[in-house]
Amino acid sequence: MANAAAGTRPAVLSDLIPGRLVRDIALIAGAALLTGLSAKVSFPVPGTPVPVTLQTFAVLLSGAALGLHRAAISMALYLVAGLAGVPLFAASGDATLGYVVGFFLAASVVGALASRGGDRTVWRTVGTMAAGTVLIYAIGMPWLMVATGMDLPTAFAQGVVPFLVGDGLKVLIAAGLLPAAWKLTGRS
Repeated sequence: MANAAAGTRPAVLSDLIPGRLVRDIALIAGAALLTGLSAKVSFPVPGTPVPVTLQTFAVLLSGAALGLHRAAISMALYLVAGLAGVPLFAASGDATLGYVVGFFLAASVVGALASRGGDRTVWRTVGTMAAGTVLIYAIGMPWLMVATGMDLPTAFAQGVVPFLVGDGLKVLIAAGLLPAAWKLTGRS
């Protein structure tokens, strides 16, 4: 985690906020809470146990803004709190838990890529966010198969295809927001 106050180049957007320990705790808890709140924006999709939520958007933005370590800790906190019974998950059952596990990997990878400049231009952000989205699918779809007994084509048709357009829009929105945020800071 870079220290912007010492004149070094900030690795991710949250490095621009002063007060390292308090900042990190607040950002980690805030990202976990944001992900939980975004799960409450949930719409059922006919023919699949997987709902449309804003979680993936929150996870990818949190990963880019927080960087590898804070993003990983925030998604671990989200997962542990949800498994402990805190009502943070979308109400969709065990079939979707793999996507939640995938949030940890996706946020971590997005955070690592962002710290290397993966969120500073539109095209880099598209690539970074697309990679994170693919990782969520890569963990979520096999879990969906095991939890429901679906075969691969069915799990792909129910656990990926209905979400491609929405997730593509989320990637494009992030590709506009993140580079613009860097430009606003004057440190892109």
